[in-house]
Amino acid sequence: MVAQNVAFWILAIAMAGAAIGVVRSQNVVHAALYLVVVLAGAAAQFILLAAEFVAWVQVLIYIGAIVILFLFGIMLTRAPMRPEGSMDNSQRLAAAVVSLFLFGVITALFVDAYGGKEIKLSDDLVLIGRSSNIASSIFRDYLVPFEVVSMLLLAALVGAVVIARRD
Repeated sequence: MVAQNVAFWILAIAMAGAAIGVVRSQNVVHAALYLVVVLAGAAAQFILLAAEFVAWVQVLIYIGAIVILFLFGIMLTRAPMRPEGSMDNSQRLAAAVVSLFLFGVITALFVDAYGGKEIKLSDDLVLIGRSSNIASSIFRDYLVPFEVVSMLLLAALVGAVVIARRD
């Protein structure tokens, strides 16, 4: 249990640092790469929770597709990598106050909800989250919605190609 806590805090600190990098980066491509670190950290957190299917979905969908979509969007628009003017404004103090307030509210809610309780995952919950159980549920019980979503994604891909194509 101690090793899991150490791994959690290492991942959490790396994710927080990368999230700050996403916000503070002046280069759009660097911000997208910091986002990859944040999303990979989230996948690692899911692995710590024994939710391997969700972790691989995180890797394949978010890191493999969404970030690539961001990078393609950046390249297709040919946006300047660095802004010409300063994007800074005078609202840093207000942002810091609101951030600290939200952090305090969320911390108070978590302490009130979970306090000193130890959360134990039962073996039944771990078995439900296995990849084989989820795959059989998707391809047996939810096959039609799965196919509808795949057709929607295909239509979005075709639309993106049509928009990006030069006449």
